[in-house]
Amino acid sequence: MKIALLRQAHLPLLMLPAVFPLPLLAADESSNTLVVSAAPGPSGLSELDTPAAVSVVTGDDMRQAAPRVNLSENLTSVPGLQIQNRQNYAQDLQLSVRGFGSRSTYGVRGIRIYVDGIPATMPDGQGQTSNIDIGSIDHVEVLRGPFSALYGNASGGVINVDTQTGQQPTTLEAGTWYGSYGSWRNSVKASGATGDGTHAGDVNYTVSASRFTTHGYRDHSSAQKNLGNAKLGVRIDDVSTLTLLFNSVHIDAQDPGGLTPDQWRDNPRQVVSNVSLYDTRKTVDQTQGGLHYQRQMSENDDLSIMMYAGMRETTQFQSIPASVQSNPAHPGGVISLTRHYQGVDTRWTHRDALFSIPVTLTGGLDYETMTERRKGFENYTINNGVYDYGSQGNLRRNERNLMWNLDPYLQTTWQFTNKLSLDAGVRFSTVNFDSNDNYVTAGNGDDSGDARYHKWLPAASLKYAFDDSWNAYLSAGRGFETPTINELSYRSDGQSGLNLGLKPATSDTLELGTKKRIGNGLITAAVFQTDTQDEIVADTSSGGRTTYKNAGETRRRGLELGLDQQFAYDWRVKMAYTLLDARYRTNACGDESCDGNRIPGIARNMAYAGLEYAPEQGFYAGAEMRYMSNIAADDEGDVKAPSYTVTSINSGYKWLVQNWTLDLFGRADNLFDRHYVGSVIVNESNGRYFESAPGRNYSVGLNVSYAFQ
Repeated sequence: MKIALLRQAHLPLLMLPAVFPLPLLAADESSNTLVVSAAPGPSGLSELDTPAAVSVVTGDDMRQAAPRVNLSENLTSVPGLQIQNRQNYAQDLQLSVRGFGSRSTYGVRGIRIYVDGIPATMPDGQGQTSNIDIGSIDHVEVLRGPFSALYGNASGGVINVDTQTGQQPTTLEAGTWYGSYGSWRNSVKASGATGDGTHAGDVNYTVSASRFTTHGYRDHSSAQKNLGNAKLGVRIDDVSTLTLLFNSVHIDAQDPGGLTPDQWRDNPRQVVSNVSLYDTRKTVDQTQGGLHYQRQMSENDDLSIMMYAGMRETTQFQSIPASVQSNPAHPGGVISLTRHYQGVDTRWTHRDALFSIPVTLTGGLDYETMTERRKGFENYTINNGVYDYGSQGNLRRNERNLMWNLDPYLQTTWQFTNKLSLDAGVRFSTVNFDSNDNYVTAGNGDDSGDARYHKWLPAASLKYAFDDSWNAYLSAGRGFETPTINELSYRSDGQSGLNLGLKPATSDTLELGTKKRIGNGLITAAVFQTDTQDEIVADTSSGGRTTYKNAGETRRRGLELGLDQQFAYDWRVKMAYTLLDARYRTNACGDESCDGNRIPGIARNMAYAGLEYAPEQGFYAGAEMRYMSNIAADDEGDVKAPSYTVTSINSGYKWLVQNWTLDLFGRADNLFDRHYVGSVIVNESNGRYFESAPGRNYSVGLNVSYAFQ
């Protein structure tokens, strides 16, 4: 069904501002509606009081007896979040929220990701998680659904990661971890503060660095990753602060690619011959910095300015046959990208009362831009008639791409009574794409082109609190996904020119939920329906290259249940269940109708159960179980990755001796050695849909810290 509210382009003025005021800006302490923040700082997010499906995972939970390498390690307890480790560090995690992002063959789509207020999602909607340092995370906030107008080009929701803010005493920490398949991680971290942060000149800092290496579970899947992260906060005067942010990552990884179902059943660790022949691999170098200035302009007004800039360089060698690359119109088997990105998000928050009703109003302007130099080369050289595969050859592509978005937004919060509150807002998103082809030869025409997309993104949420521990809410919102640069780059008919026939997708979501706190636990439940027009789906995927098309109409209906309960002091149980029915409502398969088929890449059922005994010191242990139903790999539904259930256990001992803390742990993953598919490559034209998950594997770790007291 369509949501009439979302069909209106004009909303009353006082209903315009985007849903969910920023925790750092909404300084009205009586307000309970504190939601996902796009700016660094202490989290004001309340899972109970936020009128939307939202989860918060603390950094301590992320690090508990964990390798601290991937977000997939300890985010599986979040309902509605399907996060899978490809065992392929050349392609990042496969991450989707309510099915948005499932089509991505690499990186993250359909979800806005922020790291300390700096978007890890580019203006075109393509994101990545490789620069997130789990060792220094303070918390991760996951908002499911398009219910915050603080964010633009996404339909699935928002993942916001905040780094720890340094505090006294100064603490030094070192850690090491060793696991199966030659996997190592070593890390160091320093944090501290001068003063308590309330006086001019007070400084806080957190600096961390880590190195991870692995031989990989599969053949041709070794990787190494160096990561650095820093956060420095300064109290300028009584009413203003400045936070400096720095992050850098280097990745060098082999790419094992996918397997056909028969190949996966025969030997899940193998790779196809072209992977080795062309030495498929990827290197990534990214460095970024940011400044976040906050000032209390008056008792009722706050100003926030977030500025950032960064550069990302990527070189990827693909296994495209030389016979295919020899086509004059083909861009080659080596991709070389250099991206420069920057942006500024300025917002003002005012708190007042209208007719004795407390009102918070925030207005802002978000500007993001990215300039990309994209080159393509042959993945081979010829010397005296002999082919040398896996080496960079002749230039086959040279273009400059520019992507920018300019989004004004407004948001408001009304606290009508102690029990009834309303959040509402709107964002007007403009996304512009421009490509200039500098490689025009005989047989390779001019592929230049441009496109611009606009969309009003309203959202509203009404919450009723039965008492301080129990509430119910009704939310509605519109999401917007434009094609990424990569999705526009290739046409499925093999012709030259951009895929400008690809339209942006628009999603209308209605959600009904309730939350109840029982003792030290929280129970959540949400049902939702999302109708999408012109959903962007994978058309073909071959030789490392994927083309895309619009699927007409799709519908997602779902149920999400969550339980996080602490009991008997040191015991904790976490449970989550997701039912997601995601289907095409029009034919997206051409000659063979797939109207009514499940959207590929999405599990219909997911379940999680975890139990841990975790006292402050001494012996601790935990166990968890994950279930994933089968996943369609193609639009027709002819191929499915089988369902699976995997179990993990961990145990360790923590010593607290004077100023020292020593934490020694071990864990076993996939305890019963299940044979299962870790992720699928949707609509892979060669039938190599499956990326294998590892069998039973073990690891041990040691973390040592010293506090200077």
